[in-house]
Amino acid sequence: MSTQSWLTSATTHCGAVRKMNEDALMCRTEDGFWAVADGMGGHDAGEIASEMITTALATMDVDLDIPDLVDSIEDTLLAVHNEIRVYSRANCEGRTMGSTVVAMFARGNMGVCLWAGDSRLYRYRGGMLEQVSEDHSQVNEMLSRGLITPEEAVNHPASNVITRAVGATDALYVDVLVFEMKQKDIYVLCSDGLYGALSHDEMLSRLRLSSVENYADDFVSDSLKNEARDNVTVVAVQAL
Repeated sequence: MSTQSWLTSATTHCGAVRKMNEDALMCRTEDGFWAVADGMGGHDAGEIASEMITTALATMDVDLDIPDLVDSIEDTLLAVHNEIRVYSRANCEGRTMGSTVVAMFARGNMGVCLWAGDSRLYRYRGGMLEQVSEDHSQVNEMLSRGLITPEEAVNHPASNVITRAVGATDALYVDVLVFEMKQKDIYVLCSDGLYGALSHDEMLSRLRLSSVENYADDFVSDSLKNEARDNVTVVAVQAL
């Protein structure tokens, strides 16, 4: 892509069942930088953890080349990881408190995804929808080891057990994936509330029907029609 130009839409909703929204999002479209965080830990914990992540990412310097920016984002997430653990000990009696995160930034025709947990990045290209990130979850580990089938994974009892999150474990490991971006690509960052409420085919149908300016609101609307049991957060980005 010769020019850095984007169309975006973003929204977050508590869903059809939850009374509280522990998700947060961050959009720095002019900088080609977006993120979604999904907090855990209940009232005064989950929403604080996710907000700490998005606030830190929103204020960091991104005027760096790709390797330095990757390092800086990882350092920022590690700092928040430690802050969350300190906060939990001081204010939440040390109970588990944390947040998943998925972030994407773009430089020219290169995109980079950084994530911990089961918030996802999808790419819609040529009429096909593909998951870019790989869930850090117990079910996904069982799936990759051949212990369960994809069909068994869909409604597995351990589907809510994640193996990585900012603040929730002693150490934080962030996965990084670099990929080539093409004109007209559409990228969707989301919390698990979205794909928990909509099947792959339902998400694909929405991407084919709507435009990027409406994707976030339409995805949330579709999720609510399916009685979304979790918070739903969506950031949709199209490279022009």
